[in-house]
Amino acid sequence: MKYAMLVIFVITTGIHLYASLKQNKPLRDKTKPFILLSLLGFYVYSVDKIVPTVVLALIFSWIGDMFLILKGVKWFAVGGVAFMISHFFFILSYIPNIVFANINVGIIVALGIFFFIVVSIIFKNLKPHLPKAIFYPMYLYLLINGAMNCFAIFRFLSNIELASIITAIGAILFFISDCSLFFVRFKKDCLLKTHFLVMLTYSIGELLIVIGLILG
Repeated sequence: MKYAMLVIFVITTGIHLYASLKQNKPLRDKTKPFILLSLLGFYVYSVDKIVPTVVLALIFSWIGDMFLILKGVKWFAVGGVAFMISHFFFILSYIPNIVFANINVGIIVALGIFFFIVVSIIFKNLKPHLPKAIFYPMYLYLLINGAMNCFAIFRFLSNIELASIITAIGAILFFISDCSLFFVRFKKDCLLKTHFLVMLTYSIGELLIVIGLILG
């Protein structure tokens, strides 16, 4: 059954990416719900012991996807809250495998500063294009995504193995996806004109995070 779920994920994602490239919103809207649902099914059927925080992370990511389908800034904001909750659950999923004693304090601080600087640069470029009401909530959201990335990297640094490497790469792709989404959605003169890169990095990112958690 897990392979059936994975096949559904691959097919649905492929169709969705095609629709994104062609800017076919009706097809994008029809396929999007099945991406995370099939990934959740893949996770559930791949593990002997289901970790509730992983399930909740995927469920809230799916909820975020559903709200982002709807038009309007308020639904975009609600979707962002759902994804924010998702990131917290991913962090909780990483923590059991993190041994902070194995990580240099300087690296922990440097990672935090790095993501803060990157997020600040991104929002400096986005500020003229964003509605004032959601500027700081979006800023906070991307910082939390950065924190999720930090914990994924801490997991990798605690125990350098295939599982932790895969999850860390997935988290970074998730971060890239969100950055791309903000530019596609709000910066009209952006080079990115479609949601293709957004959904490519998002889908692969979520898949790699899940595979890393299954393996480790």
